Amino acid sequence: MYKFHKPVQGNFNDFNQSCGMSLNPDNELVKMRDLIPWRDFEPQYAEYFSKATKGKGALSLQIVLGSLILQLRSGLSDIKFVKALAENPYWQYFIGLKSFSQKAPFGSTSLVYFRKRITADIINSMNETLLKKLTEIRNNSGVKGDTAVDESTTILDATCAPSYISFPTDTGILNESRKHLEKIIDELYEYSGLSEKPRTYRRTVDSEYRSFSKKKRNSSEEIKKMKNRLLNCLKRNFRHIESFVASGIEISEKQRNYYETVQKIYAQQKEMYDKGINRTENRIVSLDKPFLRPVVRGKKGTPVEFGAKFDVSLDENGWARMEKISFNPYNESEVLIDALERYREREGRYPKRVLCDGIYRTRRNISFCKEHGIRISGPRLGRPQADKSKENKKIEKQDLKDRIAIERFFSLAKRGNGMGVIKAKLAETTIMTIALSVLVTNLFSICYKYFFVFYFINCDNFCSEPFTWIEFSDE
Repeated sequence: MYKFHKPVQGNFNDFNQSCGMSLNPDNELVKMRDLIPWRDFEPQYAEYFSKATKGKGALSLQIVLGSLILQLRSGLSDIKFVKALAENPYWQYFIGLKSFSQKAPFGSTSLVYFRKRITADIINSMNETLLKKLTEIRNNSGVKGDTAVDESTTILDATCAPSYISFPTDTGILNESRKHLEKIIDELYEYSGLSEKPRTYRRTVDSEYRSFSKKKRNSSEEIKKMKNRLLNCLKRNFRHIESFVASGIEISEKQRNYYETVQKIYAQQKEMYDKGINRTENRIVSLDKPFLRPVVRGKKGTPVEFGAKFDVSLDENGWARMEKISFNPYNESEVLIDALERYREREGRYPKRVLCDGIYRTRRNISFCKEHGIRISGPRLGRPQADKSKENKKIEKQDLKDRIAIERFFSLAKRGNGMGVIKAKLAETTIMTIALSVLVTNLFSICYKYFFVFYFINCDNFCSEPFTWIEFSDE
């Protein structure tokens, strides 16, 4: 059951008085707690609960979302985060506890359900609600945007959030698949009642692969030989598992998921081995995260990344929104028109200019911008101009300066807000983590630069009417 929660903190000075301590009002989390409109977020979260009058009440959104924000910011594991939460009064104040407690309000396993319950759609909706409210306050207060320009602007760029996996190789993923199938065979053998376990020759293959992996460099013939050896091992293990299933032994859902994933890996690797090629469609690079795909970025040092690719737009205020996200590679130019249309839905008009890379400057996008009076940055198509006027050079130089804002956003998100390495194991929680990183980066940017203007001058705008107690249930 879920119900709307009233703000639990009454007076700031009342928190933690039982311990004889007092919090520093200048702490970033103390400021952030007052900046976030928790009560405006709750209706969006409550939609995922069915209405009922009985049942145990769920934790408030402030506890759930606040904990996810703190964990993303700190980079701690579930167990370490819960332990740190029980020791940090600032964290407890941020998630809305009435007073300091030496016991966390939930266990480490609850964070798994938090990440599943708070979806990327909810996060994006919360981000839009926050930015809409702050835009209204900024317009009333007269504070200039982050790009320090007068005209309406959209800055668009794409990046990749790499997932936490080992660097994939063909032999490595084949050997990992072999070991998982051997584990399934061992588990099925225990329930079969057979007197003799099927032979997998795992010790011999382990020794051969260990010698292979220890070499600093292997020739193409050695790699091909090892791949053939591992493919034959997988084929043999498939027969063993199928014989267990044919005898009436049921395999669990987890075992079946691994088994089906290994079958796809085998088919892809077998095709590349037989044809002598190194590419295949929807190539699986991780057994535990089969949804990941290689994303070619072309950057020095990391030409290929393994994670979700997504586009982010920044408006003239310097606030970010996620425009598109996908695990499969895509062309960024497809996003520009949709991003401009969403800008028009929010503002009632198109921006006067859009700053982007050259990849966005397709004929279709340029024609769309010209039709709607939008100036798109970058050189024109065709031959470069021989002589540019001083005015054009000045405009190009200013566009490059203003476009730095989105690079700064990516840097902040990847270095300090959890976007650098995504440790989530599921596809939906990976997308949620990236969306949450966008929200957190917006929050801390606002807190550092504009908190005093927003809060001390316009604090009443963050306070809506008190909620009536409406009960919901997830039954």
